[in-house]
Amino acid sequence: MKPKLRVAVFVSGSGSNLEALIRAERAGRLKAEIVLVVCDNPDAYAIVRANKFEKSVFLCEPKTFGSREDFEKALVEVLKKEKIGLVVLAGFMRILTPYFVNVYRGRILNIHPSLLPAFPGAHAIRDAFQHGAKVTGITVHFVTEHLDGGPIILQRSVEIGPYETLEGLEAKLHKIEHKLYPEAIRLFAKDRLSIRNRKVTIER
Repeated sequence: MKPKLRVAVFVSGSGSNLEALIRAERAGRLKAEIVLVVCDNPDAYAIVRANKFEKSVFLCEPKTFGSREDFEKALVEVLKKEKIGLVVLAGFMRILTPYFVNVYRGRILNIHPSLLPAFPGAHAIRDAFQHGAKVTGITVHFVTEHLDGGPIILQRSVEIGPYETLEGLEAKLHKIEHKLYPEAIRLFAKDRLSIRNRKVTIER
């Protein structure tokens, strides 16, 4: 019997996606095991959520390292020790270097609150709202050296109503994130994702 995929979730902030993923795991929907939570921020509420569910936390502050590469080498050492097969970015507010991407190429997922390639970057929800977009959404994609530019796995759209508030839009998008991310991880865990010519195919 094939062993369960071992997952590390990278966080920096509140950890709402982390909790959604843990709940999906407990419900049997993830088809993978979250064995490690990696956090670069000692004040992140995500640590509280991880502790609540008795998940191991590796706190690794970048300022304690001489360079970004030294920081990432420490991450890789821990991930290899834990036999991590998939890295899941869930509100991790650092851009990974080509070094880290190369080590885990094809095994790093990210979730982004827009329909990429529209509105990349850290303020996608606000940018779409202020732009006056009629539709936005959620994208789960593989991570590459290009910011928010990796092959797209899943997308879901959301209409922005004429009387929508930014807070209301954020709440709607978070609900979709909490459903879409577990689905993408499940597809990866069941070996149903393949990349050809920078396009993702979902195998039946």
